[in-house]
Amino acid sequence: MAQASVPMVVVLMGVSSSGKSTTGKQLSKMLGWPFRDADSFHPPANIEKMRRGIALEDSDRWPWLAAIADWIDQQLGKGECGLVSCSALKKSYRRRLVGDRTGVRLVFRKGSCELGGKRMARRRDHFMPLSLLKNQFDVLEEPQADENALVISIAKPAQQVAQTIIAELGLAEPRRS
Repeated sequence: MAQASVPMVVVLMGVSSSGKSTTGKQLSKMLGWPFRDADSFHPPANIEKMRRGIALEDSDRWPWLAAIADWIDQQLGKGECGLVSCSALKKSYRRRLVGDRTGVRLVFRKGSCELGGKRMARRRDHFMPLSLLKNQFDVLEEPQADENALVISIAKPAQQVAQTIIAELGLAEPRRS
């Protein structure tokens, strides 16, 4: 398992269909770090709302974000690294996840609504309908310089994205024997 010099949790953020989970799984395979998809932290009521095409409100998101932040704290508290995908659309949401934790880094998967829509249309067995994608872009507050997010286009292939993250964040893949 690859380790950062200090425990680190990488938050892969962006709108639905931006490749957060694909990137997280790829990095998990390459680094040997645990990956959690933020969808697994949603209460059933949130998933049902989205399945019906109803956008979540802040009151729906705060408990979900708290659960993700708790997982981040558990990883860092154990001295372990980790990866988590989360839309983290607003700066206030990202502040909840990052806070004053020195071991958390944001990776923003940036792309257009058009490309996201094409990717989303190809997905199967996911509760998030295409109709909510525009809402996510409307709500999105792209990370600013003070958030120190690594920005990577959603148009890049998964392997290249993972290699860029490893290089830019100073991570090392475990040696294979």
